[in-house]
Amino acid sequence: MTYCVGIRLNAGLVFLSDSRTNAGLDAISTFRKMMVYEKAGDRSMVLLSAGNLSISQCVREILQTEKIPAADGGEPITIWNARSMFDATRVLGSAVRRVYETDGKALQNAGIDFNCSMIFGGQIGDEAMRLFLVYSAGNFIEATRETCFFQVGESKYGKPILDRVLTPDTPLDEAAKCALVSMDSTLKSNLSVGLPLDLLVYRNGDLKADRIVCIDDKNPYFKMIHDTWGQRLREVFEGIDDPAWNGDAAEFPLMQDSARYEAMRKITHPGERIV
Repeated sequence: MTYCVGIRLNAGLVFLSDSRTNAGLDAISTFRKMMVYEKAGDRSMVLLSAGNLSISQCVREILQTEKIPAADGGEPITIWNARSMFDATRVLGSAVRRVYETDGKALQNAGIDFNCSMIFGGQIGDEAMRLFLVYSAGNFIEATRETCFFQVGESKYGKPILDRVLTPDTPLDEAAKCALVSMDSTLKSNLSVGLPLDLLVYRNGDLKADRIVCIDDKNPYFKMIHDTWGQRLREVFEGIDDPAWNGDAAEFPLMQDSARYEAMRKITHPGERIV
């Protein structure tokens, strides 16, 4: 399994991925889930992938040369000449469908679902930065100001911190910290996600990515994140009052009647019904 997150902010983009693949308890391997496609000064694009590794590897290989027809009948569109991230994402969707056409039936016959999901984002020329979530059918949705991040893979463990912290105005470094806390929470709760991590931070308008780091278990900043986040969570937890069972005598009583629902009733003999 895997966990990847992509974030679009006013200041730039943040991408983070783990590198664990799991085909059983004795078949755990390390494969990168992040790919960077870049022509400095013209375009910078990042792809994160989750799902079946053989599918995502095929998609990434085909993507580099995939072409789709141009609406005006001109030169076919590729990720290298697309004039917008929307068109570049259409090329990615085409690559996904091409792999399905080639391998989908054989995978189905083997009892394997065609399973892949991808985050694709970046900036082309003078266009604003854009971020997309691409599904197994090759269709996609785009991040908005209301939903400024996407996750693929084991997303549930790391989502709460993203929901509480991120807004379009969040500074890049703060968003990178938030993504790493999100990843640490996922690593803590799910063994199918693992180090090393790939982190990329892109500044709006740069058209090149120079803040890229591979994070292993010796990385001092990530170790600090892990230790500090766990300690602060414990401190916050211990600072919350324990439940009070003595009704209105407490400042924040737990034992209090609900205005809408009655308390749970007990069944005390075989013939009793509570419905």
